[in-house]
Order: sequence, then C-alpha cells, then structure tokens
Amino acid sequence: MPTDGAEWMRAAPWLVLAAAIAATGAAAARWHALRHGLLDQPGERRSHSVPTPRGGGIGIAIAWLAGAAATGVLGILPKPLAVATVAGGLLVAGAGFADDHRPLSPWWRLAAHCGAGAALAAGLAAAGAGPWLALLTLAAVPVMVNVWNFMDGIDGLAASQSLLVATGYALLAGTPAAALLSLVLAAACLGFLPFNFPRARIFLGDVGSGLLGFALATVAGLLLLGDGDGGGAGLLPLLFLPASAFLVDASLTLGGRIVRGERWWTAHVGHAYQRLAAGLGSHVPVTLGYGAWTVAAIALAAFSIGLGPGLRMAAAGTCAVLGILAWRISTVSCPPQQKDH
Repeated sequence: MPTDGAEWMRAAPWLVLAAAIAATGAAAARWHALRHGLLDQPGERRSHSVPTPRGGGIGIAIAWLAGAAATGVLGILPKPLAVATVAGGLLVAGAGFADDHRPLSPWWRLAAHCGAGAALAAGLAAAGAGPWLALLTLAAVPVMVNVWNFMDGIDGLAASQSLLVATGYALLAGTPAAALLSLVLAAACLGFLPFNFPRARIFLGDVGSGLLGFALATVAGLLLLGDGDGGGAGLLPLLFLPASAFLVDASLTLGGRIVRGERWWTAHVGHAYQRLAAGLGSHVPVTLGYGAWTVAAIALAAFSIGLGPGLRMAAAGTCAVLGILAWRISTVSCPPQQKDH
C-alpha cells in the first residue's frame, strides 16, 4: 500500500472519486428501484421487515471496474490482466444486474461466475502466474462471489466486511496494483455504507454483492502473484484471516444444508449472522460484532506476515477453530426463526 506522503497524495483523488461514484450510484439506483418497483419484500426467509430497494451496489461496481481499467491504461497492471479483470467483473456484475431486475436461473448465474473465474485465471497466467494459482483462481471466483451473495442478508454486513477485508489486503499488498485495487474497493464501500447502515435505505443487490466477491478474489490473486518477493502460496493463510468471518459462517451453514439435503442455493435464515440478528432484534450489533472480529483478524494477519510458514498456518488454524466455536455457539443459542424481525 502507499508508504509515503507523495504516494498517498497521488492515491487520494482516486479514492475520493471511487467513494463519490459509489454514493452517486447508490442514490441513482434507489431512485430507479423505487420508480420501477425493484423492491425486496419481507418474508419468512428474509431478515428485513419492510420493502427495500435493491441494486445499490452498482455504484461500487462502476467505481471498482473503472479503477481496474485505469490500472491497465496507466501500466500499473499488465494490460492482459487488466482486460481479464474488467471482463470478469462485467460478467459477474452484469449477471447480478440482470437478476436484480428479473430473477435468473441460479445455474445461469453460476455459469457467469465460472466464466469470470476462467477469464481472471487466464489473465493471471498471462501475467506469469503458475498453474496452481490459475486453478485456485478458477475455483475461488465462483466461491467468493457466492459467499458474498449468501452473506449479504442484514444491514451493512457485506459492505462493511468488504471495506475491512479490502483494507486488510491493502496492508498485505506488495505491489502497487494490489494495493490500489484494494483501496479503491474500500473507498467505494465507504461511499455506499451510509445508504445501507445503520438502517438500509437500499440493498447492494446481486450486482453489488457479486462484484464485491469478485473484486476480493481478484486482489487475493494479485497478492498471491506478488512481485517475486511478496507473493506466493505462503500468503494463503494470511489471506484467509481477514475474510474468516464470512468464510467460516458460509462454509459451515451451507455445508450443513447440503448434508441435510436442503436446497442450499435458495434464500434462508440459517446463517449465524441471521440467527443473531433475529435473536437480538437488531442488525446493528451483529454487523459491528462481525466487524470487530475482522479487525482482530487483520491485526493477527499483519503481525503474522513476519513469521514463518508454520506459524502463519498456526495463526490461521487458531482463527478457524475460534470461528467454528463462535459459529456453533451462535447457532445453538439462536435457533432459526420462521417469522420476520
């Protein structure tokens, strides 16, 4: 990430612009959604109690994709990789935008996510990534896109977690491209958050949640690609830490639904964050609690970056075990509710 005053001065206008684009996009999307009836309705499989406009994440998508394109034009990111990043992001955001207006088959959405993963993997390979990173990216993109979609269910959660995870990845970044794309994403989330927290006036929609997952997968790929010194598989445990709250909740909840033979891809209120919000009667403390966890995980990642591979794995493993325990306690103490809260 920027390390001196001059670099911060050069980056600051980009970040302010990203925040402004995201805020403007959210305001415009809210007007459009109210005019055309694009509202998420309450229901027993929803965590909100009033009809709420959706699609507000389009401003984040525009801001981040513009930033990715600019890194290619300016030579910060190799042009083939910049093209692949923008193409993949457009696939994910485009499928989400279409679904926000008229529901798509989940399999068509998954096809778009896999196509985006293939595009990004090809771009990383063209930039010198090894086969292991290309294959990991191919799988990581649809996983991260859907994790962020599944975890976007209460006010402020997905956007605040994206802001924090992106900031954590910026702290770990060893290249200007990874740092800049992380910070642009964080700034865009910051511009959107006042529309979504502490009370949601508009939701991200699939256009926003999907793009957030894709953007974080892209930054993770850039971090693993590195610059010859700061990248490589040794960073994998550290990349898990900032995203651990979402990865643990999503993995355990969806794994349980699959084992029980449920339609895991459909809306439900079984995630730990949904149960906690219902049990507490408010989204705010849950979003803040997840944020506190992620701040602590980022601090652990920053501390662990100077440690050897074994200690990095130990830090990630400890975080995972604590996350599993927290998830178990939350789900046992707050059984799923069958009514709105």
